[in-house]
Amino acid sequence: MESLQRRYPIGIQTFFKIREENYLYIDKTEYIYQMTHSASGYVFLSRPRRFGKSLLASTLHSYFSGRKELFRGLAMERLETEWTEYPVLHFDMSMAKHVDKERLERLLDFMLSDYERAFGLDATDGDANLRLTRLIKRAYEQTGRQVVVLIDEYDAPLLDVVHEKENLDVLRNVMRNFYSPLKACDPYLKFVFLTGITKFSQLSIFSELNNIKNISMDEPYAAICGITEEEMLTQMQEDMDRLAAKLDVTPEEILEKLKENYDGYHFTFPSPDIYNPFSLLNAFADGKFGSYWFGSGTPTYLIKMLEKFGVEPSEIGNNHAEVSAFDAPTETMTDIIPLLYQSGYITIKDYDESIDLYTLDIPNKEVRLGLMKSLLPNYVASKTRETTTMVAYLSRDIRNDDMDSALRRLQTFLSTIPYCDNTGYEGHYQQMFYIIFSLLGSFVDVEVRTPRGRVDVVLRTKTTLYVMELKLDRTAGEAMEQINLKNYPERFALCGLPVVKVAINFDSERCTIGDWIIEK
Repeated sequence: MESLQRRYPIGIQTFFKIREENYLYIDKTEYIYQMTHSASGYVFLSRPRRFGKSLLASTLHSYFSGRKELFRGLAMERLETEWTEYPVLHFDMSMAKHVDKERLERLLDFMLSDYERAFGLDATDGDANLRLTRLIKRAYEQTGRQVVVLIDEYDAPLLDVVHEKENLDVLRNVMRNFYSPLKACDPYLKFVFLTGITKFSQLSIFSELNNIKNISMDEPYAAICGITEEEMLTQMQEDMDRLAAKLDVTPEEILEKLKENYDGYHFTFPSPDIYNPFSLLNAFADGKFGSYWFGSGTPTYLIKMLEKFGVEPSEIGNNHAEVSAFDAPTETMTDIIPLLYQSGYITIKDYDESIDLYTLDIPNKEVRLGLMKSLLPNYVASKTRETTTMVAYLSRDIRNDDMDSALRRLQTFLSTIPYCDNTGYEGHYQQMFYIIFSLLGSFVDVEVRTPRGRVDVVLRTKTTLYVMELKLDRTAGEAMEQINLKNYPERFALCGLPVVKVAINFDSERCTIGDWIIEK
């Protein structure tokens, strides 16, 4: 019966509501106990959006408020023996997205006023840092207990302007001023916890708050947010069985598809496999596989930063970075890799301890498809519906091993859409192919090394491996001549699939494919 179905907390980030109204809760309270009883009373955690940071902050709020009844049946119930109630100041900065200086200051005033009234202080128009200092001291004096400060999504006001130096400096100064009391008030503070996506340097945001412990890559907290495969198999087995029954597949097949679409995150190494919780819960709730994480919004700051650093779509995945790169301050980045990692578009896939080097790649199919869809308008200036339809038909052609029909379809499509900028160089078409073929769900790579040169595009489907050479304002014959001269197929002789050579010439004047040759 529908009334007996599991209740999934889609969009619900309040711990007491989840527990009181019997929504699914994956028990993370052992991590919380460990974190709140560690040596540091100042903790920072970075995780991508929609990964449960706000729920974690809310759980801390309930814990420090002494609400023992909410933790019945959870790990915290057996771990905690005191259940002391502390005064909690909880600031959710996600409300401060897309704001200017005046609106940010009004929002801080609104947040502070609520707490000032609660602790019997007259709301004033003074500086935010002085008001926060007075508030912490009053809460301490009134209750006789140290104060807990929770700041969720501390960087939300800054993310949308990270590519705009002038606006970034203005908003950063406002936030630095607001956060500045956190060190000076140390005698009155029990615990300070901040969450965010990116790491803006401690010097510019927290002023002298250099005692904060960043647990974002600490192995003991690798699974503090998100859902591990073990948690899914032990706490969500019924959900998996129900989804398998609805889609008429085996439980093993369901696990494989869930893994392909939503798994693949690692925030340190070694780390358990971690699934995107927002996408996973939505898939169970809807009884289907959808693009949920990207459906909840593609951050504009990411697209702007890709443009700023001149990063091509094919350069996003399969990267390497030293451990120091993860700790690079966002506003002084010389490389987009830290931001892509912190935002969840790439994740840790391997680590070579001998040279202290991490391998980073796109975590899963959902992220890859969503990312490519968001980047496609930069290469194909077309309406979304037309592009989606074209990609769907193209996918069918490729599945049927009909590359000729696929190229004919793409030729027609490109000749009917508005002119795109940057079409005067071969790399534009190479990246366009990379995006479109990525949207087909196939493996695709560009500039693949061989003993005699580099192949422009390699596309691997379930049945065929295509070796492609692209030319601009030349001929397909010249492209095929290069494939044969450098014997590119030799590099893939052991792949276990038939290799097909595809030579393509683009016509820059018509902004579409000119001619092509296909040879098996």
